[in-house]
Amino acid sequence: MDWEYWGRPVPGFGDPNAQLVIVGLAPAAHGGNRAGRVFTGDRSGDFLYKALHKIGLANQVTSQNSEDGLRLKGAYVTAAVKCAPPANKPSTEETTNCSSYLESEIDSLREVEVVLCLGQFAFNAVMRMIREKHNLPQMSAKFGHEKVLRLGEGIPVIICSYHPSPRNTQTGKLTENMFLSVLREALRDGKIAQNTP
Repeated sequence: MDWEYWGRPVPGFGDPNAQLVIVGLAPAAHGGNRAGRVFTGDRSGDFLYKALHKIGLANQVTSQNSEDGLRLKGAYVTAAVKCAPPANKPSTEETTNCSSYLESEIDSLREVEVVLCLGQFAFNAVMRMIREKHNLPQMSAKFGHEKVLRLGEGIPVIICSYHPSPRNTQTGKLTENMFLSVLREALRDGKIAQNTP
């Protein structure tokens, strides 16, 4: 109750020259919605940034607030929906309203080679955006952990991972080694330099 909350749309965060874009669902009510930075101040963010640090894409292990000195190199983190939705379940209207922001955000990153979708919701949002932008036919592509989709020239490679939610990480559905494996695949596909920013 004593915390001051950001409580507005939460923008993406990371390297403006990123080759890897990581897309989650939406800001957590007491994470990004409070801190004003995506995947910050919650357990999903703890898991994500620890892995990014291990792989050499983040300069520190934790993300506590927007002024903690965290920097990313070669990576950019965002969410399909920009505001914390009730019960962490965005409505169709919220998703549609945010789709143009996600598209313009990714378009502003000129070096993007790989989009890593964290969970089925992010995957569906990214696939919808890519189909519309590149005038692709409806595809039967389905989400699956470690699934890799190469959709054609000029389209980033799409890689899928289970979302690093406490529900997935505490039950072992997503382990650190599983997630690091997905990140290594993204690095190979994107030829992203691994070194601490």
